[in-house]
Amino acid sequence: MTFLCISCYFKGAPFLRASKEAGNTVYLLTMKKLMNEPWPRESIDEFFFMEKDNNSPENIGHIAEGLAWLMQERKIDRIVALDDFDVEKAAYLREEFRIPGMGQTTARFFRDKLAMRTRALEHGVPVPAFSPLFNNQDLGKWASEIEYPCLIKPRGEASATGIQKVHSAEELWAAVHALGEKRHQYLVEQFRPGDVFHADAISVDGEVVFCQVSRYLSTPFEVAHGGGIFRSVSVPYDAPDAVTLRQMTSDVMQAFGMQFSASHTEFIKMADGSFVFLETASRVGGAHLAEMVEAATGVSLWAEWARLETAMAHGVEYHPPGRRYRQAGIVVSLCRFEHPDMHPFQDEEIVWKMDKKQHVGVIVASDSEGRVLELLDKYADIIGRDYHMAIAAPAKSTH
Repeated sequence: MTFLCISCYFKGAPFLRASKEAGNTVYLLTMKKLMNEPWPRESIDEFFFMEKDNNSPENIGHIAEGLAWLMQERKIDRIVALDDFDVEKAAYLREEFRIPGMGQTTARFFRDKLAMRTRALEHGVPVPAFSPLFNNQDLGKWASEIEYPCLIKPRGEASATGIQKVHSAEELWAAVHALGEKRHQYLVEQFRPGDVFHADAISVDGEVVFCQVSRYLSTPFEVAHGGGIFRSVSVPYDAPDAVTLRQMTSDVMQAFGMQFSASHTEFIKMADGSFVFLETASRVGGAHLAEMVEAATGVSLWAEWARLETAMAHGVEYHPPGRRYRQAGIVVSLCRFEHPDMHPFQDEEIVWKMDKKQHVGVIVASDSEGRVLELLDKYADIIGRDYHMAIAAPAKSTH
């Protein structure tokens, strides 16, 4: 089979390698500015480049024109979006060229935060109270009844990009008016404090066949807006929270019409112990969470996603691999040094060290949850004291 993979970021190397190892022809469509990144070139048959990475109709139209030219001489069997921002591109191209896979309607549930909340609510999945910003009367009623603070969120961004916190109806209206003609591209929801969990899963034929539940010790929102140190830790498989969130992940995937893919879904644990759905994505989680999942379970989400896509393309059954039940955790931070000294990070439980300019981080794994938490605290202290650097969060994504 011939796979066209799309990524506007440098990521997904294990997927590309596994796709090639499965016998596929692999094309990569990425940004021209990323052409010199260390892609696994031995696993990529040909590169194609974009000048712009946005999802405007004009840009996606240009990509479609390029693909139409390519397909005059070459057959494309599958299109795979390796990053959140490429899901819309891939869905449009599948629809335009009648290539199997997730279409635009389903893709909306995995990209549009308003579509996510509306769909989840319709299917009985609890969500924070929210409102679109379309109508002044509806918004005014919601703003007068809700408990503050609230978060104004862009519907199409990823992670914590572009989120504003407001503490009163007056602040809310001022922020909405400041959005001008772009207000319909946002929603507002009640801020619900609590621990944020993430479930990293693989779905096949509409069923979740693998799911690893973890808990952020520092949420992406806190890191982006407070300049903190990112940390996450796996939740023991039989823990009540893990059992609950595996079922809720299955509920979300079924409500959203997921057929086959990797996914990354987030939930908030409320003060009363209940959970509300936060957001989901039809791709492998970022921030090296896939490496943390692999350290705990032995399952490479990137590689398994590639094997799954290959099996679906050939019309054969996919079976997930056996898994381990260890505990793992990750700590990552921006670093004030271009190439940090990693000598202080030497415990035998370290299974991965970050190798990226101006970053520092490790993943640890152990059979003991307590030991993992102890090491994450230890290394967070070292990083905070000797390495950490913070920069202001961008007002909006470059996308």
